[in-house]
Amino acid sequence: MPSGSPTRSWRRRSRCRADRRARPPTPTSATSCPARASWSSSSADPTHGKGADLSTDNRRPVAILGGNRIPFARQNGPYARASNQDMLTAALDGLAGRFSLQGERLGEVAAGAVLKHSRDFNLTREAVLGSPLAAETPAYDVGQACGTGLEAAILVGNKIALGQVDAGVAGGVDTTSDAPIEVNEDLRQVLLELNRQKTSAGRLKALAGLRPGQIVPLIPRNMEPRTGLSMGEHQAISAKRWGISRAAQDEWAVASHQKLAAAYDAGFFDDLLTPYLGLERDQNLRSDSSVEKLAKLKPVFGEGPEATMTAANSTPLSDGASTVLLSSEAWAAEHSLPVLAHLVDAEVAAVDFVHGDDGLLSAPIYAVPRLLERNGLGLQDFDFYEVHEAFASQVLMTLKAWSDPAFCSERLGRDEPLGEIDPQKINVNGSSLASGHPFAATGGRIVATLAKLLAMRGEGRGLISICAAGGQGVTAIVERKKA
Repeated sequence: MPSGSPTRSWRRRSRCRADRRARPPTPTSATSCPARASWSSSSADPTHGKGADLSTDNRRPVAILGGNRIPFARQNGPYARASNQDMLTAALDGLAGRFSLQGERLGEVAAGAVLKHSRDFNLTREAVLGSPLAAETPAYDVGQACGTGLEAAILVGNKIALGQVDAGVAGGVDTTSDAPIEVNEDLRQVLLELNRQKTSAGRLKALAGLRPGQIVPLIPRNMEPRTGLSMGEHQAISAKRWGISRAAQDEWAVASHQKLAAAYDAGFFDDLLTPYLGLERDQNLRSDSSVEKLAKLKPVFGEGPEATMTAANSTPLSDGASTVLLSSEAWAAEHSLPVLAHLVDAEVAAVDFVHGDDGLLSAPIYAVPRLLERNGLGLQDFDFYEVHEAFASQVLMTLKAWSDPAFCSERLGRDEPLGEIDPQKINVNGSSLASGHPFAATGGRIVATLAKLLAMRGEGRGLISICAAGGQGVTAIVERKKA
C-alpha cells in the first residue's frame, strides 16, 4: 500500500459508491458525458457539404490541423493592460496567418474566458470580428473553468463529426491582470434603486442611503463560492490527505521547467506560438530552476509543518490566449493542410467536493477510467500523457489514485487498479507549472502541443487530463494512425 494512502476513508461509503460507479454511465448521468461517443479516425468522409448521417458508424473523423497561442505572461507583466479581447484576437491573428485563413468563413469559433468583464458578454464574436477571419464566421462563448479550452475543442469536434460544420476554431483566453473589480453590494443596490426611480425626489432619496464605506470596491478573490476556500487551499487538503511530499512536488516542478526550456531551445514551439507585446517565450519559464532553489521557498497553501505547496510547485496567476484549428479530413485536403492528429473521444466528470469527501481537483481521476473503458484501452496504452499541472500535488495525487488498489476498488468499482504510468511519457515538453496557466487558454495549448508531438512521432496515442474549478475534470484522447 503506498505511503499516505487514504484507504480507510474510502470505505465509509464504499458499497454505494462502488455500485454506482461500476454501472455503465447513462446519457442522463450528472457526473459524466457519455453522449460524446467516439469519433472514429479511420472512417471515410462521405458527408462533406451534404449534412450528416447521425449514426455512430458515419461520424466523421475530427482532424487537428494545428494551433497558435501567444506566450503566456505572469500577472501584471507585459500583458497588464491587454484585455481578453485583445489577447484572443492576437491568437486568432496568428492562427489565420499560419493557415492562410484570411477572409475564410469557418463553421464556427468557440472560445471562452473564466474571468470576464461585463464588456466581454460576446467576447469570442468580438474577437472574430477583429481578426482576419471572415465576418460571417459565427462565434460563441464557452465556460467550464480551467477546462474551457478543451471543452471548446470537444464542442467544435462534435459538430465536425456530425457534419454540421466542416472547420472551426476552439480556444480560450484569460487575464488575471485585468480582472473585473466589483462594486460593493450595498452600493450596487443603491445604484439599482437610483435607476428605478422616475422622479428627482426619488433619486435623491435613493442617494441619501449611500454611506462612505459602501463606495469601497470588493477585492477580487479566487475562491470556490460554496466553500470560501481557494483552489490552492482545497488542494492543500488533498495533498495532505494523499501524503504528497514537498520534495516530490518540487522535483516535478523543476522537471516541468527543464522540459519546457528544452522544447523551446529545440524550436518545438516555433509553429505553435506568435510573439505578442514583446514576449517571445512564456514569461514564467525558469530554465535555471533547481530543487535546491525551490526548497528555500515557504509554503503558500496549507497550515503548519505539514504544508507543502509553494509558489513554485503551484501555477502562477497568468495572462494569455490559445487557439486550435479543427476540421474534417475533406476540408483539410481542400485547403492543402496536413492533418497532425485526430480528436478521438472525450469525457467530462464532476465530483461532490462540497458535501462529499472527494477533493476539488479529483474529477479527472474518475473521468479517465470511463474514457478508457468506452474505448477498450488501458491506462498504459498511450505514448504521451498531457496532464494539466494546476499544482504538482494534483498531478501526483492523480497518479497515486490510479495505482491505489483500495481507491480503484471502492471508488472506481474496479477489480484492479489502473496502474502506473511511465513518467518519461508525461508532459514531455513541460506543462502549466512552467508555462503558466491562463485558465481558459490551457486546453488549447495542450491540444496543439499533443497533436504536434504525435505528428512528429508519426503515429501514436495521447491522453489529456485537465482538472477544473467546481470539482470538474475534462479529459480526451488524441490519436495519429500510421500513414
